[in-house]
Amino acid sequence: MLRLKLYTKRDDIVALAILPLYYLFFNLMLFGKDYFGNLRVFTLATLSIIVFWTPIYFLHALPAIFLRKRFPAEKQALTRLCIAITIHMFMSGATICGFFYGYRLIDFPGFTFNLVSLQICLAVTWFINIILNILHEYIYTMDRWKQTLLETEELKRANLQSQLDGLKQQVNPHFLFNSLNSLTALISEDPKQAELFAEELSSVYRYVLRANERTLTELDQELDFVHSYYQLLKTRYNRGLDLTMDIDKQYGHYQIPPLTLQLLVENAVKHNIILPEQPLQIHIQTSKEGKLSVQNNLQKKSQRVLSNGVGLSNIISKYQVLGHPIPIVKEANGQFVVTLPLILS
Repeated sequence: MLRLKLYTKRDDIVALAILPLYYLFFNLMLFGKDYFGNLRVFTLATLSIIVFWTPIYFLHALPAIFLRKRFPAEKQALTRLCIAITIHMFMSGATICGFFYGYRLIDFPGFTFNLVSLQICLAVTWFINIILNILHEYIYTMDRWKQTLLETEELKRANLQSQLDGLKQQVNPHFLFNSLNSLTALISEDPKQAELFAEELSSVYRYVLRANERTLTELDQELDFVHSYYQLLKTRYNRGLDLTMDIDKQYGHYQIPPLTLQLLVENAVKHNIILPEQPLQIHIQTSKEGKLSVQNNLQKKSQRVLSNGVGLSNIISKYQVLGHPIPIVKEANGQFVVTLPLILS
């Protein structure tokens, strides 16, 4: 998990922006007109306040850091702020009194003790303390909020990647299992065709393995793969299966999750009767709205087909994980239609 720094460069920038102005104001309260009217007073007073006040100012960070550790939650911001203001007002008040009474004690050149100036200094410094504490707390809270968002996004990305990896691991064994089943059936029916099927299967499976390396693939590449996969199916079903494609070239570089079309074709083959006199017709086409539809005529098998539910559910899950609109599945007028959003790369 990413960790947030308790004290940041922006806190230092605030300090460097305010300190020179405060030093000027403080020395004017201490020395009045003599601060600019006497070079010796100006030099000694300026060096003195820089040497002594600067480290004390940055010591104010210690209680702030402690409080951020002790009360780290967002709901504890007010507690942090109130305690910090109290501590810092005490620290700055003690420092101001130290300068006023210390200068009087050592008879600092050009200094004349003035109680009214001391009171003004305390009032202004405490007001500045309140403003600076609110500003530092705002910076800290915003940084913490941004860091929380980054951590949330990082966890979300890791979770999405894990889900995608899981979905990919489902598809590969699923594809191989079904292909081997087809090959086994074909061996007994037509050994020669089974040999051709095995050769095509090896080249097709190379694409399936490469699909694991990608979250999305170009439509043109997926269509080429589906055409090769169709040749495998054609080897087995011959005139019982027909696949047509009507794809507008402008959508060739759009993207979809890999193996999406293969799973839809496989789903159609698995659940429908395929006979030369009763062919299964699958049609893949694009629309003017930038959608891709895969449809087939419904001629469901009389016996229920055993299914592990990987096909359609896997496709829908992939679109959900990637944050895109999910596919629309419809049955109407004897047609089974799946409409897929195309993703612009």
